[in-house]
Amino acid sequence: MKDQSLFFNSRAAWMTALLVLLILGFAIRLYDLTDLPFDFHPTRQLMSALKARGIYYQAHPEAPQEERSLAIQQLRTRAAVEPSVLERVVAFTYEFTGIQPWVARVYSSTFWIIGAIFIFLLARDLTSVDGALASTAFYLFLPYAVRASRSFQPDPFMVMLIIIFWWAVYKWSTVAFDARVSKPQVWTFAILAGLFGGLAIFIKFVAAFFILGGGLGALLGRGSIRDALKQPQVYVMSVLGILPGAAYIIYGVFIAGYLGQQFGGRFIPAYYLSPAYYLGWVGMLNLVIGGVTLMLALLSLFFFEKENQRFLLGLWAGYALFGIYFNYHISSHDYYSLPLIPVVALSLAPLAHLLFAQLAKLTNNKLTRLAAVAFLLFGLFASLWNTRAEMKSVDYRPEAAMWTEISGVVGDANLAGLTEDYGQRLAYYGWLNSINWPTAGDLNYHDDLRGAQRDFDEMFTELALKKDLFIVTDFDELERQPFLQEKLSQYPIYAAGDGYVIYDLQFESAP
Repeated sequence: MKDQSLFFNSRAAWMTALLVLLILGFAIRLYDLTDLPFDFHPTRQLMSALKARGIYYQAHPEAPQEERSLAIQQLRTRAAVEPSVLERVVAFTYEFTGIQPWVARVYSSTFWIIGAIFIFLLARDLTSVDGALASTAFYLFLPYAVRASRSFQPDPFMVMLIIIFWWAVYKWSTVAFDARVSKPQVWTFAILAGLFGGLAIFIKFVAAFFILGGGLGALLGRGSIRDALKQPQVYVMSVLGILPGAAYIIYGVFIAGYLGQQFGGRFIPAYYLSPAYYLGWVGMLNLVIGGVTLMLALLSLFFFEKENQRFLLGLWAGYALFGIYFNYHISSHDYYSLPLIPVVALSLAPLAHLLFAQLAKLTNNKLTRLAAVAFLLFGLFASLWNTRAEMKSVDYRPEAAMWTEISGVVGDANLAGLTEDYGQRLAYYGWLNSINWPTAGDLNYHDDLRGAQRDFDEMFTELALKKDLFIVTDFDELERQPFLQEKLSQYPIYAAGDGYVIYDLQFESAP
């Protein structure tokens, strides 16, 4: 029976184990809750934080006008690739908490925990309760997953919706071809799959790869494409899945016009012939999942029943096509592999089921069973303690004072700069806008797109010389750009402090 465990003696025991996993998974994500959002891809988190603050001020005309105008301006200058759903929810919550970016951590963590519940339900249907508990534990306590799933960005929300879609479409596939199942039940799962799949794509368009992969895997696991096309629910799921995202694209491109320039540069054809692309992708997989775990997940695919194996292969194929299309991002942005975590978690389920089945045979008395449980708890505690130690090792809170100090030093001067996160730390904590000097990585990326390097003096004249001051806080990046370093050395230092140097670009004797 799918709802019975070979290792845990009763339904109450495995449900208690699941509850413990969920509680611990949520608790570790709330640790160090109020630290600044610099622990995981701060550029992406600060973009959402600036949007949420701008949305909040937009709804408060009684706020101080200078702050309100700047916050709204910063909102409008942020890229709008996907709809600001999470940012609007967070901005609404600011009504009760004040402007506190940690609110987003609570929401993102909650989304991940909800996803864990559906990982358990789906893995149980694919294998057993024991396999499902192992999948849930991996999904919750993988160190990378802990950091990423509490970040202020739409990805944890998207992953939750993708998982719910997988569960719904798999349930639909198990009943759609069974004449004994009532039509209302078949339609219920179909509509749920369509709604959650469509919402996932609406939240972030890249979800389409994982929705398509899961949908095709579920269909091909139960029959042929011809059989699937005979099911009216397939067309309803397709329409519900396509409609929200399509409506947003049509509005953003043809009506409002703000999406027109947002879809370029997603892949670079030359990368397909470059070993660096493939090695970079492997590096991201090692960072997110780990090579040994990835190997075990792939080997575990052989232990699935044929129908379920096809479903999992569909999930893997969706990720593979996603990585091939977004070749620049998949090899350089680790969080683009975040949706792979639930795929790996589900893939590990049959291997974990066999392990627990053998363990149940070997621990056939209370003492040995208690020892096995103790070992499992020890491993879980060790993982959690290490993750907690990493979170505690760095306190970003004092950095906010530096950006406030810079704001007081420069006043209302026009600014250019080489600062962390494309000037967004300065924008959020210093309430200052600036023209950001590109990083070495950005320069290489645009060189790959154009096939030629931009003239340095021309770029410096365009980006910097029209400004009053040039702020440098990212000194590691400055070391990677000797031309910029030499150029700035020709200008006098306007001000300097702990963590920053400001150059006076308008000094009369400057070249």
